[in-house]
Amino acid sequence: MRIAIDAMGGDFAPQACVEGAERAAREWKDVEIVLVGREEQIRSCLRQNLPNVTIRHADDVITPDDEPARAVRRKKNASMVVAGRMVREREADAMISAGNTGALMVTGLLVIGRIPGIERPALAPMLPTMNGQGVLALDMGANMDASPDNLLQYAIMGSIYREKVLGIDKPRVGLLNVGTEAQKGNELTKAAFPLLEQAPVHFMGNVEARDVLNAKCDVIVCDGFAGNILLKAMEGTAEAIISVLKEEFTKTFLSKLAAAVLKPRMKSLVKKLDYSEHGGAPFLGVDGLVLKSHGSSDANAIKNAVRQARIAIRNGLIQAISTEIGRGSEREI
Repeated sequence: MRIAIDAMGGDFAPQACVEGAERAAREWKDVEIVLVGREEQIRSCLRQNLPNVTIRHADDVITPDDEPARAVRRKKNASMVVAGRMVREREADAMISAGNTGALMVTGLLVIGRIPGIERPALAPMLPTMNGQGVLALDMGANMDASPDNLLQYAIMGSIYREKVLGIDKPRVGLLNVGTEAQKGNELTKAAFPLLEQAPVHFMGNVEARDVLNAKCDVIVCDGFAGNILLKAMEGTAEAIISVLKEEFTKTFLSKLAAAVLKPRMKSLVKKLDYSEHGGAPFLGVDGLVLKSHGSSDANAIKNAVRQARIAIRNGLIQAISTEIGRGSEREI
């Protein structure tokens, strides 16, 4: 299998991308990794000559400040766009990028294209939970507005991803809402609820935001507006908690002693809240595997994104989604 990495995307590119690719290539010999970007810069970061790591030169780079649609249309030889074309033309089985999120979504839509029957692809990161298993959440910002049918497709795609990539049999699907009762919510969630009840997923009803950290469900479905607010609120809360704990544990001699005793537990907590442990967020609904890594991804995050892509490819994720969405279209007819 071949995985293309946008080596120029991310805060620490290309160093983090190259180092992560090398780590992944050493661990999984069945994966060929293609580093896409400026060849001279990439070569300067390579530490060893690995047979399953190659370079595809791309002159241009899409920056964080670029307007997504304009950049993808004008920068035809940008590393992200070239990686997208590789997926579209089946030169690569997947692509990974830590670059401009909006541009990556435009690349997925305009360069790779949607799976037939998918109305709107969704960005699906893994939200941290206290049991360490995480909750797959979609949509977290690809589409600010959504229809009940969009939420239905999100539920199906999220359920398949959780099963195929993360190995959960009959993952529990919840609908993000302001209450657990079926009649609660706005017009969107009220209309989506009966559709999810009839969907080929294990729907367990409405889930409140406060229940996400306790892993009340395995997949949570919402529109991109509410989802992005949930995501940013959780990120900010986690950062604040860790910051406060560090401050409190360094105030006095006794608190420093306590910190030394609790250090292993604190590391465990930080790991649970660490995005890099989950790799990347899949952009589900496009006709190829696209993973969005966090902009500040380090080598470990890139390696975990490769692991994630490898599992998805081996388990036929895209074909499984395409087949199930096709069945849904047939049922409607």
